Amino acid sequence: MGNSTHPSTPGPVDFVAEQNSEEFQQLRKSHRSFVFPVAIGFLVWYFAYVLLAAYAHDFMSIKVWGNFNIGLIMGLLQFVTTFGITTWYVSYANRKLDPQAAVIRERLEKQIDTVNKSKEEV
Repeated sequence: MGNSTHPSTPGPVDFVAEQNSEEFQQLRKSHRSFVFPVAIGFLVWYFAYVLLAAYAHDFMSIKVWGNFNIGLIMGLLQFVTTFGITTWYVSYANRKLDPQAAVIRERLEKQIDTVNKSKEEV
């Protein structure tokens, strides 16, 4: 938007135009194409665990090894899944999102540098 003291004064960067740029839209699409399916998958897995724990006591109490039953193993797998998804997202972001964001960031920094240089000349 603009400067907080003068709302009508445009800032150094046109954020609306940047948000509408093809590169930014592609970044959003890349982010959403990973986050939404993975989040939905994890929520299904999580609620399946909760529902089984609430309504399938006999199944969840089946002994697998020693005192370890299916419920305990599935509960521990919730943590494993969370860390796995986090690792997967970091890898995805490093490969796909960060290079796209770098292009946008460089363009924005050039705009800011141009504005700053013009202010110095005045």
